[in-house]
Amino acid sequence: MKKINVVKCNKDFNFIISNNKPYKYKDYVIYLAKKDSDVYKFGISVGKKVGNAVVRNKVKRQIRSIIDTKNYKNNFNCIIIVGKGILFRSFDEMKSNLLHAFKELDILEEK
Repeated sequence: MKKINVVKCNKDFNFIISNNKPYKYKDYVIYLAKKDSDVYKFGISVGKKVGNAVVRNKVKRQIRSIIDTKNYKNNFNCIIIVGKGILFRSFDEMKSNLLHAFKELDILEEK
């Protein structure tokens, strides 16, 4: 992911989470906020219950690589919170579940 497409600020995370309804699908809780800007942004949060720092960073890298494979519509911010059950999923299952959630939320760009 490019730096322009990343939500980093804790204030932005809290604002998006507190003002939007969650969409839950398997191991993911996704908050989607519509914006007026011409870019989309993703934020990824992996809690300490998932594992130690090495495991959490691996999960974040895998989710970033899944996000990079597709094109998205503009004008939204998305926060992805990963649950503990992600440890029992293969990369292919993670990818299919996350892309299914994105299709349900209608943020994927059609070709």
